[in-house]
Amino acid sequence: MVREDGKRNFVKMEDGERTAQFTGRMPRQAALKAARRLNGYERYDSENEAKADPTEIRLLERGTDRVHVYNAWAWVDDAPDNKPEWMEDEVSSITRGNVSKQGIEHLES
Repeated sequence: MVREDGKRNFVKMEDGERTAQFTGRMPRQAALKAARRLNGYERYDSENEAKADPTEIRLLERGTDRVHVYNAWAWVDDAPDNKPEWMEDEVSSITRGNVSKQGIEHLES
């Protein structure tokens, strides 16, 4: 279901359980948010390392039977020099994520 502001809600599914909700105008935007919250990203210091070991993310679009399937990876990177003011000075690293869409599946009624 599309909200008035054009955003849609997606629920992350793990082992048939609905674990977290992400919002975005497009499924990829929600998948990127989910990728940055992957467990175990601490062990990857570069995108190439993380990309070699992707994690499958399944996002159910609320109000539909569509499940968007992505391969996702996340890594820790140095915070940029021109970081925004709201980011604390002590923050020296940030989590980055990326995704690759694998397809769309439909839930059985």
